[in-house]
Amino acid sequence: MSYTNILVTKKETIATVTINRPNKLNALNKDTIAELHSVCKALDKDKNIKAILLTGSGEKAFVAGADIAEFANFTSKQGAKLAAKGQETLFNFIENLSTPVIAAINGFALGGGLELAMACHFRIASDNAKMGLPEVSLGVIPGYGGTQRLPQLIGKGRAMELIMTASMINAEKAEAYGLVNHVTTLEELLPYCIKLASKISNNSSVAIKYAIKAINAGFIHDVDGYATEIKAFGTCFGTRDFKEGTTAFLEKRKANFPGA
Repeated sequence: MSYTNILVTKKETIATVTINRPNKLNALNKDTIAELHSVCKALDKDKNIKAILLTGSGEKAFVAGADIAEFANFTSKQGAKLAAKGQETLFNFIENLSTPVIAAINGFALGGGLELAMACHFRIASDNAKMGLPEVSLGVIPGYGGTQRLPQLIGKGRAMELIMTASMINAEKAEAYGLVNHVTTLEELLPYCIKLASKISNNSSVAIKYAIKAINAGFIHDVDGYATEIKAFGTCFGTRDFKEGTTAFLEKRKANFPGA
């Protein structure tokens, strides 16, 4: 399938999805959101793909924000619908994807761009990256999950400060806050992410799917994360991956997981 605003490459078990709107600093518009949903859905069904890298084209921006021109004249009802549809189509969708998604933040990740990165399962940033949620400077608040995921990642007080001041932080501070896992040079960003994705690919994709589900359950207010973990743990015992993993361990060899 061909896309207008994104590029997709596959190498062995890793897919790289690049948001490709460099003239707009890779800003998210409705078409890009729809394309990202489509490609992530397709890659999640591809049994050969064990990890997805998400990044932006060029050296300036991961995603510099949402395309403000698309919604500047929206009514309250239209604004609420925009947020609801965006969260369902992309941000919540990525967060709950069975295939791990790593955000490779290669520059500005602002507004919807940071919200997209936070929806990924974890984040790696280049040392030139700048991150923030500047929405209040436009008279609005983050609407793609930013008010929820940022406090989960860095704590309520820091999230309150960043959102209310509309400030940007650099990669070093983002790492100190726990917003990103690691910081690299721009040149080493994708190779480093590929190295991590390769480590993920060596493990059971079935077990990883259930791990994602169990971890996410702990952040849903009306869901018992421990109960979800117990159920998922038990389910793993009935998989071929569990049989292969335990057999390989006992036979002192490397596991060859069938992914089932």
